[in-house]
Formats: sequence, structure tokens, C-alpha cells
Amino acid sequence: MGLYPDPCTLSPEIEMDEYLIALENELRALVASPDSAYAAYYGIFRYHLGWTDAQFVEVKCDTGKRLRPLLCLLSCEASCGDWRRALPVAAALELAHNFSLIHDDIEDNSDERRGRVAVWKVWGLAHGLNAGDGMFVLARLALDRLCERGFDDAKCTAISRVFDEATLALCQGQFLDLGFETRIDVTTDEYLQMIGGKTAALIAASTRIGAMLATDDAHIVAAFARFGENIGRAFQITDDILGIWGDPSVTGKSAATDILTKKKSLPALIGLNDPQNGAALRALYSQNALSPNDVARVLALLDHARAREHAQRYADEFRAAALSALDATGIKNRALERLREMAEAMTKRAR
Repeated sequence: MGLYPDPCTLSPEIEMDEYLIALENELRALVASPDSAYAAYYGIFRYHLGWTDAQFVEVKCDTGKRLRPLLCLLSCEASCGDWRRALPVAAALELAHNFSLIHDDIEDNSDERRGRVAVWKVWGLAHGLNAGDGMFVLARLALDRLCERGFDDAKCTAISRVFDEATLALCQGQFLDLGFETRIDVTTDEYLQMIGGKTAALIAASTRIGAMLATDDAHIVAAFARFGENIGRAFQITDDILGIWGDPSVTGKSAATDILTKKKSLPALIGLNDPQNGAALRALYSQNALSPNDVARVLALLDHARAREHAQRYADEFRAAALSALDATGIKNRALERLREMAEAMTKRAR
């Protein structure tokens, strides 16, 4: 994940600065140490969020794309709500996403995140786990700020439940993904279930909650939820395609990385399950490690199986379903058009 361009520069038509500045202020208020004894602990959060270096000196680094909070704020505005009142949830969604990234780096034994040393590699495994846990609690506490924005208890409770269910689905998806690492018999249906949790659940919650903050119309809320769920799946599949065939100067990693790590991305699964080429590919993936020559062979087998073309078809279908969900709202305003533009930008990279 994280291979798409900054939403602020997706196109001249998409201007996100106002939303991002307000979100930044909300996040910084949440990630403020309550006591000098915990300054270094909260400093770890600030480092991971891209605000400081490892000595906690303010720097400008990659902060991530703030995709989920932007989708939440725009969904609220598109549903005729005041997006500023949605900032607590937008911040909570961003913190929940980042908690998962801190833990994901540990679980994947990844040394880097966003071009810098990962939290657990700087401060150690124990502090990495504790930082991830703390960031999730901060996300939960951020939701309490909804009351300060004038939302009633019933609305806050309903939103809290959607948030918790999405976060649990994310963890369940991660469980499946970790299990896939040692298997070569993963099916495309299993993969779709996995990304439905690991990637799409929090994105769907972002658009669903954004609409919930603006309206009680169940039809509108359901449509925005469908939009998020489908664009989340299309987004992950696009990342999978770029993980094998993307330009390293754009993606920030070697196009061979996903093959060398034998990642069970959708193109790989299409190849592994292909009647003509699957057996040869499974034999390669059964080896302890792949060589550069093996990478070339894998790419050839994926080409023979037309894995990129088939994976792209999945992405196109999910993107079309997402845009259809926006159409089903019957809403026509600038915020909805921004959502449409973001959806196209998130998934056009592999086309």
C-alpha cells in the first residue's frame, strides 16, 4: 500500500489543502504528550506520522496520503454535512490505519516505512508493539470528540460500533494474509475475503461514517459504504499489479520485490491457479528462495497466464461498482465529484 500519489497533486481539479490542514491540526492535538515523562513515547507517534526525526526534531517527511480521513470528510460534505464536524472521526481513522502499519512492519519484518527506518527498528520490538497499541487507543479516544461537535449519544454509539467492526475486520484480514505466506493453494475467493478486511474495511468505514455524520438516510449511508468497500478492493488490486509491473521510480521499490518475497497478490494467485502454467509456478514458489533467474521465469509464466490482464479486470469491475454506488446516491455536488476523482486516481495507476 501507499503507492498512489499524494491526493493534493492527483490532478489540478482536486484541491485538498484545506481538509489536510484541518486534519493535521486535529491529529497534532491528539498526539500531544500529557506529561513530560511520556514525551519520548508520544515522540515515537510523531516520528511514525512523519513530523519528526528519530531525535524528535521537527522535519518534513512523508506523512502518508491521509486517504481514509479525506474520504471520510468528503463523504460527509457530499451528504450535505459540515465536514469540519467530522474531523474527530477522520483523525481516528488515520490513527487506526497507522496503528496497523506499525504492527504490520513488525509482523512482516519490514525495516522501512515511507522511506525511513520503521518504528520497531529504531526503538526495538517491545516499544514498537507498545507504540502501535497506544496509537490505537488514541484513535478510540479521538471518537470521544464527536460529543464536543454536537452529535447525540445514539449517533456516537453507532459510529463507534462501525469503527470497531472495521478495525476488527482489518485485523482479521491481516490474520488471513499472514497465513497465506506459507501456502501456495490460496484461492482468489480467499484473497478477496482477505483484502475485504485488511484494506477495504477501514476505507468502507471511512465513507460510511462520513455519510452517517451528515444524514440518517439509510439509502445514502449504504451507498457510500458500498462505494468505499469497492474502491478499497480496486485500490488493493491496483497496488498488487504495480507490485509486479510498476515503475520502481514511481512505486519506490523494485518490481521484483513482490515476486522474491512470494507475496500472494492477486496476479500471483491467478498464475498459481492457472490450468496451464500453475504447476510450474507452484514448483518455483515451493523453493526456499527465488533467484533473479527465477524472477524472470515467474514473470514469463504470469504473462502466459495473462495474470495482469485478469487482475486488471477485477480492479476495473470493483472501480465500476464503486462509481455506480456514488451514482445511486443521486447527489450532485463538488464534494461528490472530488470523491469520483479520487476513486479514479487511486485506481488508474495500473491502466
